[in-house]
Amino acid sequence: MAIRLSDSADDLPVNHEINVTPFIDVMLVLLIIFMVAAPLATVDVKVDLPVSTARPAAKPDKPVFLSIKADGQMLVGENAVPEGGIGAAIAAATGGDREQRVFLRADKAVTYDTIMAAMNQLRGAGYLKVALVGQDGSAGA
Repeated sequence: MAIRLSDSADDLPVNHEINVTPFIDVMLVLLIIFMVAAPLATVDVKVDLPVSTARPAAKPDKPVFLSIKADGQMLVGENAVPEGGIGAAIAAATGGDREQRVFLRADKAVTYDTIMAAMNQLRGAGYLKVALVGQDGSAGA
């Protein structure tokens, strides 16, 4: 017959140790995944852009300039424009011709948000032909 070694056959001895081997395996796999995925997640794309040899487009006889100064002040031509009044000022300068190109020039210190706000006001007024003006880089080279 069978021999009984303890009082209760269903009781297992209590183990107070935690087996950390599976946790270490999971952490190593996650470390490898992140080490492989991290370089792929960067959005920095290095592109060596060619120099443009195209001649600048001819300026119109009476160009309309929207200028944004470093302090955020906006001017149409030489006249200061109140905030939110770009559409009316451009309409007065172009005589209501919404097909005329508007040249937008801004100081280096002007934030992207300010430039986009000005472009949104132009778009809201119906002026879709906007040209960004920059300094000619070939003069210093």
